[in-house]
Amino acid sequence: MAKQADKNANKPNIFVRMGKKLKDTFSELKRVTWPTFPKVVRGTCVVLVVVVTFTLIITGINVGLQALLDLITGIGA
Repeated sequence: MAKQADKNANKPNIFVRMGKKLKDTFSELKRVTWPTFPKVVRGTCVVLVVVVTFTLIITGINVGLQALLDLITGIGA
């Protein structure tokens, strides 16, 4: 128990630690190489095209399987 008390006595309080962490975070963010606006737009367009493509593919598979199920079970007739 004495070791734990000594360990906690040397540790700064939570507000000091949070302030240091926040300061370190902003320091790291200043060193980040941010992409240019055209690169962000291009990347966003690529993501949207991929999402729409996969949505269409999954929807087509779903419709096809539903039609196959209706054909097999005869519910649609």
